[in-house]
Amino acid sequence: MSTTRFFARAGVVAVAAGVATLLGSGLASAHVTAKVLGEAAQQGGYSKITFRVPNEDDAAGTVKLEVKLPADTPVTSARTRPMAGWTAKITKVALDKPIKVHGAEIKEAVSTVTWTAAAGTRIAPGEFEEFELSVGPLPETEQLVMPAIQTYEGGKIVAWDQPPAEDGSEPEHPAPVIELAPEGEDHHGGAADPAIENAAAESDGDDSAAAAGTDDTARWLGGAGLVVGALGLGFGVGATMRARKAGAAKS
Repeated sequence: MSTTRFFARAGVVAVAAGVATLLGSGLASAHVTAKVLGEAAQQGGYSKITFRVPNEDDAAGTVKLEVKLPADTPVTSARTRPMAGWTAKITKVALDKPIKVHGAEIKEAVSTVTWTAAAGTRIAPGEFEEFELSVGPLPETEQLVMPAIQTYEGGKIVAWDQPPAEDGSEPEHPAPVIELAPEGEDHHGGAADPAIENAAAESDGDDSAAAAGTDDTARWLGGAGLVVGALGLGFGVGATMRARKAGAAKS
């Protein structure tokens, strides 16, 4: 194999690697996630959880989201934020053993929260939506794992229900999860009042959308720069080798 062909092929490989990295980073983040924006979630307190739902299907829109709360570490109260074009339903189940919350005996806990799109409403291909849920008191556990079921037009269902791996790697269909700080730690959060002010919620939503846009833009620009750089390297090496051959031929 000639030196020119070797460097040309090396440039092609570098370009392919750049494209794979760019596409891979986008696909890895395309799943239902849960985040607590602002103040940290604390065991025993109340918090607002934001579920971000991207649409992965190229042809069908998302029309339903179901989030399941754990039965072994129950959450007794939940409130949804109104969303235009979506209806929310909170389902509770009886506890096998009543628990005490702030001195009161609680006999049931939240089992599932379901958002359903009205006719003409959907999360279209290439778009995402955020669903907000105020919950509490948060259980005494380090993590709150909340499996999610995403339903598309036509009946296609995708389950995001795999718990975090012990080695820290991300499973193929990870369940949304949030970290809970121990009760009593100074995080300026864990308010006893479960109501979340609309103004604060809107601000958090705007901030998260802006952050997401910035992160996506930086990722694509970085990937594009890698591809352009690799192309430039390949063309530059090829031009250099051709010039050397031309000079050798004249001499």
